[in-house]
Amino acid sequence: MPLGLRTKKKGRSREPEPGAVQHRPPLVFSAQLAHGSATARVEGFSSIRELYAKLGLAFGIAASEILYCTLSTPKLNMESLLGAQIGLEDFIFAHVKGIQKEVTVCKSEDVLGLTITDNGVGYAFIKHIKAGSLMAAVPAVSVGDHIEEINGRSIVGWRHVDVARALRELEKGRPFSLRLVEPQKALDFQPPLGAGKSLDSGVAPGRGTLRLRPKGRATVEELPPEVDQKAIQKVDYFLELYLGIRDLELATTIFEAGKDKLNPDEFARALDDALGDFAFPDEFVFDVWGALGDAKEGRLH
Repeated sequence: MPLGLRTKKKGRSREPEPGAVQHRPPLVFSAQLAHGSATARVEGFSSIRELYAKLGLAFGIAASEILYCTLSTPKLNMESLLGAQIGLEDFIFAHVKGIQKEVTVCKSEDVLGLTITDNGVGYAFIKHIKAGSLMAAVPAVSVGDHIEEINGRSIVGWRHVDVARALRELEKGRPFSLRLVEPQKALDFQPPLGAGKSLDSGVAPGRGTLRLRPKGRATVEELPPEVDQKAIQKVDYFLELYLGIRDLELATTIFEAGKDKLNPDEFARALDDALGDFAFPDEFVFDVWGALGDAKEGRLH
């Protein structure tokens, strides 16, 4: 549903007083439940938590029922997950809790083959299952499943990096159990071009994003240059390789911390100052530093 500026009552226009603060109208986005619903309009949110609360009110469900959102597709496309940014042309699809299931698996290999991400408000879920891995042979486990418990212990509220670490630290040769929640199945539907168009933002169509923040107001920003986007995607790849997580927002933070640093030691100190609680391994730091150097020289493809 294309959205435009709200209509105003006709009347004599008034010039703003000198020095008066001019407020831009709030951005409004179209949204649906991924498994099917009428289209709703959501606005006035500055964080993912606030967005989920708005979606819950719009569809008459508890915000805690929402596992995650995808942008401009109702399908479980892990490349279209809502992170900390929403394109101004995006249509939001909310994926809600479906069937709960439990699986028991013997950890016969060191690596399970799962890549974990989270929805920003305490729900970790499976973003990728490596082909040929131990978990790829378990048909009940699927991409998009929310991990609710590990060996009977609730992990709701955990960060994705902590969930990935807990899975890596499971003892080899012993069985473990997972309680999973799969999302309700999505419709085979693609919204029309421009269906999620927000209110006028003053940013060129297709280039602007609404950046959500844990604290403070959301801001409208332009997408980073293509070379920076490639570098951020490379950092995200190394997050998966070394930590078993995917997180473009974290990758962006790492990129911002390191893009102007002159050497690996300076970069490592910047990472420790900004994200010391992640305890990045040395191999990760050096590989990311190398990728940032390749990006500066235009060698990333």
